Amino acid sequence: MQNRLFIFDLDGTLLNTIGDLATACDHMLALRGLPQHTYEEYCSFVGNGIMRLVERALPEELRTAEYVAEARKDFVDFYIEHIDHKTVPYEGMVELLGDLQRDGARLAVASNKFQAGTEKLIRKFFPTIDFVEICGNREGVPLKPDTALVDMIIAKAGVEREACTMVGDSGVDMQTAHNAGIRSVGVSWGFRSRKELEQLSPDAIADNIKELREILYQ
Repeated sequence: MQNRLFIFDLDGTLLNTIGDLATACDHMLALRGLPQHTYEEYCSFVGNGIMRLVERALPEELRTAEYVAEARKDFVDFYIEHIDHKTVPYEGMVELLGDLQRDGARLAVASNKFQAGTEKLIRKFFPTIDFVEICGNREGVPLKPDTALVDMIIAKAGVEREACTMVGDSGVDMQTAHNAGIRSVGVSWGFRSRKELEQLSPDAIADNIKELREILYQ
């Protein structure tokens, strides 16, 4: 595993975060007397950053730039304080990352979640992992599927693209890997369907942590 780099998405890949995301959205909507959403709807809203999550949660007639920005602030203020109340790592993920690190692999995170939230969750749930980089959404850097975050990670790790793998649960992650010219591995336990992953023709799809381990160790 020496000189290999594995870049993981966060929400729906490393951590099941949908409960806290939904709670924060429901809070933001309740402040405005707006209807809330189902679990399935929230799963379809995530993946493109907090701004898009908030926008999708709002009724279409309220999706003006000013209104969305105000709603996003209310969402973030609540979410950052309750970010880890329902969130948990997917079963076996902590052990897998520990084994990869022990065996010499380099590990990183590339998420469309805002930077402070990404760092807070990673530091809490994976405190023993020495990530090359923890990249979330930050000002001036485009979201996935743009390759900016992945390019930053690869440059810092100093490895060849042929040795890099992107692991994620959505078409956005698979497209990011394709755009960056690196190996793509989808995981079907996240917030998007296996069909969505298949449509982006990843190099492999794992349906459970055992399969992911086998794929990454190939």
